[in-house]
Amino acid sequence: MQAYIDQTADYVRKQLANAEAGHDWWHILRVWNNVKLLLQHETADRITCELAALLHDIADSKFHDGDETIGPQMAGEFLSKIGVEASTVQHVQNIIFNMSYKASLGDVTFYSKELEIVQDADRLDAMGAIGIARAFHYGGFKNRELYNPNIPPVAHHDKESYKNTTAPTLNHFYEKLLLLKDKMNTQAARTIAKQRHEFMEQFLSRFYDEWEGNN
Repeated sequence: MQAYIDQTADYVRKQLANAEAGHDWWHILRVWNNVKLLLQHETADRITCELAALLHDIADSKFHDGDETIGPQMAGEFLSKIGVEASTVQHVQNIIFNMSYKASLGDVTFYSKELEIVQDADRLDAMGAIGIARAFHYGGFKNRELYNPNIPPVAHHDKESYKNTTAPTLNHFYEKLLLLKDKMNTQAARTIAKQRHEFMEQFLSRFYDEWEGNN
């Protein structure tokens, strides 16, 4: 089984060699490490969790014209080629298709403990210092404003609204990042998320002070 993990890690590392830095191999590695940390406290199938963590952004829909099927398809084709059991391949594909934040704004009909763990691991990487860095990097990648006090955050209630936003990066904190703490599935992730959430709140307080020239 470890051979599957090693082959998959090597494949993903090569596939994402030139990816946007918020969704590159280092992001995958952090999520993979988060999964292994959560598995110390949660009971689930390790192989499924690790394979899904490694492959979850193999073809992120943000970089493929919004197509959410390419990632699961690529993951399935690769895993089948290296001989992973068909039921595990299907499980990994279901996790990839259903784990994103935007997926949670639509109709989610698939649930598993493995999905909960990989989803938590990915969401933790969107929080705290790393989450702040990733948000502003992606905002720069899309040439978005840092902040515009004339453009208030909005509540996204559906996938299309969330996918089509062009709002300043700071709005993303209120439209997603600060909401993640209360969306964690596992107790271990909730504990980590609390600390990362508090750090983001401190950052925002400092940001506004500096924006207004208060200190």
